Amino acid sequence: MKILQDECLPKKLKIEIINHQVITVPEQGWAGIKNGELLKLASSSFDAFITIDQNLTSQQNLQEIDLIIIVLIAKDHRLATLKPLIIEVNKALESLNQGNVIYIQ
Repeated sequence: MKILQDECLPKKLKIEIINHQVITVPEQGWAGIKNGELLKLASSSFDAFITIDQNLTSQQNLQEIDLIIIVLIAKDHRLATLKPLIIEVNKALESLNQGNVIYIQ
């Protein structure tokens, strides 16, 4: 599965996601692009999008987006805080389909 990692997440988090190709928003050349446009771009090239932006699902019309969206719920953006959540991310990626939104905390 090809996964786009939001730019608000630590770059090193991507190595924790196993058996999938993870590319960060800046690596893709999309840094600074707003969420609506970013999700539309991502849906044409990626299978999933991972973020910590809990407002994403209420701010965007996700019915038009053909992506799995994973929202991490954590007290901060630090790698040490987010790393334990990746076990659940790896499990979720094995069973989700396009159009699913999942919150992991």
